[in-house]
Amino acid sequence: MTEPLQERIAQAMAELQATQAAVARAEADLRQASTTVRSNDRVVEATIGGQGELTGLKFLDNKHQNLTGPQLAASIMEAVQQGRAQMARRVMDTFEPFTRPGPEDSMRRGVDLDWNRVFGSALSGGERAGSSRSSRNRLRDEIDEDTD
Repeated sequence: MTEPLQERIAQAMAELQATQAAVARAEADLRQASTTVRSNDRVVEATIGGQGELTGLKFLDNKHQNLTGPQLAASIMEAVQQGRAQMARRVMDTFEPFTRPGPEDSMRRGVDLDWNRVFGSALSGGERAGSSRSSRNRLRDEIDEDTD
């Protein structure tokens, strides 16, 4: 009876080591990953790193000179939020195989992750659930309201 138990332990250890190696490779790939996104008005280009951090910001063709400060801020926020959402989806896709159980004869169980808790508003590009207006339009509405 101890032999089958020792075989199962050896199998579980081998699966654990393989999973740990795969996770380490995924983490290393994501440390090098980035995505670059342009705002819809094509004024700003933001580069986002694998952990959702802003790693680059460009103002394209000096178009920003024709914008007010709040308009430029809205373009920056839009590009950064879109980039963070793209990177969050990439991270989810990378780690999705680890959330599923292993094959039928496997000891590996899937990991249950609450991606909304991990990424927060980054998943929706910065919009709150149920919000139909983009953050850019909300900012414009606030700007319009503050002109009194």
